Parts: sequence; structure tokens; C-alpha cells
Amino acid sequence: MYGSGLWLSEVLALRGHDVDGKAGTVRVRHGKCDKSRVVGIDPHGMALLDAWLERRRTLGLNGRHLIFATYTEHNLGTALDPRYVRAALAKLGVKAGIEKRVHPHGLRHSLAFDMAMTGVPTHQIQAALGHSSLAITDRYVRHIAPADVVATMRSREW
Repeated sequence: MYGSGLWLSEVLALRGHDVDGKAGTVRVRHGKCDKSRVVGIDPHGMALLDAWLERRRTLGLNGRHLIFATYTEHNLGTALDPRYVRAALAKLGVKAGIEKRVHPHGLRHSLAFDMAMTGVPTHQIQAALGHSSLAITDRYVRHIAPADVVATMRSREW
């Protein structure tokens, strides 16, 4: 989710043919408001996804199954419950010693913050996150990354 900026629902709907490892892209077929889009995925995220795709083959999952699906003996290939993913992320955050709450949407916030801090133009962040308008993305980025406001206030002298 962090490597591509997808919403949890988009991640849980991915199928093998939606990922192009060579191009480093992920196709979202039914995003928010049922819009489709293609997003990039960073090389580290793609490497992790490739490792999972290889591992899931050994578990008996194939292209007919969702990428992120159950793989127990009596429950092979059914969709993961979003509540399960949220709970798992929260537990992993605690295990990693992260004091803040770790949740799927927070990964989108972190990606947007990192992109803004490295100078990515807001319209590119908008496209990556699938926002319908630039105003939404601008508000989103200003909320999580008010660095320019902080820098302006810190540079003031009396």
C-alpha cells in the first residue's frame, strides 16, 4: 500500500494480471467512484510483491485468485476481510515498536508526505493517489506536510 498509494479496497481487489513487474505498474480496475487507473510501484514494493506472488504459487493460489487471499486448507483463495488487514497492520506496528497507530490509510498519508517532501508536484501526487480533484490533494498534502508553513514561521525574527 505504501509503495503504490492504493486504498485498502483497491489492494484487496488486485489480481495477478493487474501487476506488471517489468513496467513497475499496478492497474486499479475499480477504484474510488469506480474509476480505473494505472499507478507506479516503487522497486522495493515491487520486489516484495514479486516475492509474495512466488510464495503464493507454492500455497496453491493461481491467477484466478486475488493476489491477497486466504490460503488455509479449507479456505483457499477467498478475499481477505479488510478488518483482518487493519488488525494485522496494527499488531505489526506494535511489534515493530511504532508508537503511532499503524493503519492502511496512514500508509497513503506517509507516501503523500514523502512525495511532497521530495518535491513531487501536487498534480503527480493527485494522480498517484487517485484523487478526483487537485483541491483534495492540496488540502491532503497541506494537512500532513505543512513544512513550508512551519519553515516560514520559524524563519521570522522579532
